[in-house]
Amino acid sequence: MRSLIAIAIIFIFFAQKPAAAQFDANRSFSYLKQQVAFGTREPGSKGHQLCLDFLDSELRQLADSVRLQPFEFQDLRNQKHFTLTNVIASFNPLAKKRIFFAAHWDTRPRADYDIKENRNKPIPGANDGASGVAVLLEMARQLKETPVEIGVDLIFFDGEDYGEEGHLEDYFLGSRYFAKHASDYHPEYGVLLDMIGDANLNIPKEGYSHQYLPQIVEKVWRTARDLGYTEFEDRTGLQISDDHLVLLEHGIPCIDVIDFEYPDRSHRYWHTLKDTPDKCSPQSLEVVGRVMMELIYSE
Repeated sequence: MRSLIAIAIIFIFFAQKPAAAQFDANRSFSYLKQQVAFGTREPGSKGHQLCLDFLDSELRQLADSVRLQPFEFQDLRNQKHFTLTNVIASFNPLAKKRIFFAAHWDTRPRADYDIKENRNKPIPGANDGASGVAVLLEMARQLKETPVEIGVDLIFFDGEDYGEEGHLEDYFLGSRYFAKHASDYHPEYGVLLDMIGDANLNIPKEGYSHQYLPQIVEKVWRTARDLGYTEFEDRTGLQISDDHLVLLEHGIPCIDVIDFEYPDRSHRYWHTLKDTPDKCSPQSLEVVGRVMMELIYSE
């Protein structure tokens, strides 16, 4: 009798725990390639507008609500003016308990780390831009197919990579604007996805994330361990300036999941014209996507 009771308790426990949604690696990779096919997505470019229209259209088919957050940016140094746009897709928008996932959708207007003749050309941004967006879009599709009770926000930041070396104030434009206008936004935590499509995927614990939100870092890395993903390495990596720092400064808890060693410690594809889809893989998107989905369904 006792054994039957124990079995019943175990059955009830697992029956009540929602099964994590699946993650379609190939569809996510197609999202990556589709973004690159628009062309470079630096502010003011044709590819930038095409990608914004695509994100708006795609997310309105998937999310419960989609909000465009346009804002103006004046580049005084180069005498340029742009309209930039954050895209915010929400599931269960009225739920009080919320978590969020973010990525930047713009690409860098200059290939600083390429050979001299390429340094003023915009980068394709397959990994640095399209990879995080590709994972979020597939997450949106899975959230529509397998709804959850908590609130989930997917935030696509614009203007993350606009700035010039030595002028950090012209980076992270979208997250700066979002944070300044989010006084009533109080999520449990958030995860920023950046450069997570590298075919040679190795993700250490980003330094600032580990310093300021070690409990959230451990939650994510423990989830990866439970899924058997050794790509999430049990070591602390570099401290990287990224959108999550802006959010942290405004009291919005967010960690950064990033593979900055692209493809390895030489960084030879980062901010170069070599940042193309052939350097990325569906498997890497799947590893990160499944960890993020498991986080959602474990809440």
